[in-house]
Amino acid sequence: MSSTSSEFLTKFETKSNRVKGLSFHPRRPWIVASLHNGVIQLWDYRMGTLLDRFEEHEGPVRGVHFHQVQPLLVSGGDDYKIKVWNYKLRRCLFTLLGHLDYIRTVQFHHEYPWIVSSSDDQTVRIWDWQARNCLSVLTGHNHYVMSVQFHPKDDLIVSASLDQTVRVWDVSGLKKKAVGSSDESMGSNSAPKIGADLFGSTDTTVKYLLEGHDRGVNWASFHHTLPLIVSGADDRQVKLWRMNDSKAWEVDTLRGHVNNVSCVMFHPKQELIISNSEDK
Repeated sequence: MSSTSSEFLTKFETKSNRVKGLSFHPRRPWIVASLHNGVIQLWDYRMGTLLDRFEEHEGPVRGVHFHQVQPLLVSGGDDYKIKVWNYKLRRCLFTLLGHLDYIRTVQFHHEYPWIVSSSDDQTVRIWDWQARNCLSVLTGHNHYVMSVQFHPKDDLIVSASLDQTVRVWDVSGLKKKAVGSSDESMGSNSAPKIGADLFGSTDTTVKYLLEGHDRGVNWASFHHTLPLIVSGADDRQVKLWRMNDSKAWEVDTLRGHVNNVSCVMFHPKQELIISNSEDK
């Protein structure tokens, strides 16, 4: 990329040399970083100043995400805990327990009061952060689930796993169930309902199983508007997939990285894919 089209804006330095997760604030010039030393830092990237730090996790914090509207951020760590923070009140509001191993990624839903999380316990979990309970446990992967994210519009979730697969899950059944019971749950302080969800839910189904990578898959992302998915894996490849109502298939393989591909995503406005790798 030429120096005329891009420029390096700011460098943040911190004592922990390993940043595990990042999230941009939807409106303010803020970025939140979760670190290997267990600290979560809130930065103003225009001023280059550290605004706040949140320290409650025990061990590395791999996933962090800002809510689109509320003054909330969610984090997930190697202590098996998901924490929801109010950055205006500068404190942790509550902790969600249920995962049985390291938590890799966490994300708020853009509309529903949901959080989705991926874990080394081989599950994806969907949580209701208003009712503060687990709505669904998505089982099917047979290795660490490295990433998971909601579709920007449809009732779909995409997950990537070291079992070499990408899975697309249909959560429309869960939406019907959750929306139907939201009036009851909002006013109740009852304990979380533990039943079939503990061992996998019938409200969420695998819509597509994407196979094609030769090694573990570290990341998968939906396109913002088109029916496309991009994935990156330890086979050093980035793969592009297309889906319709009935099936999903591989469209292209992008080669060039010489080591594991850690993360990959579509540019929100331009026809670009950005990927990062351990090849430095």
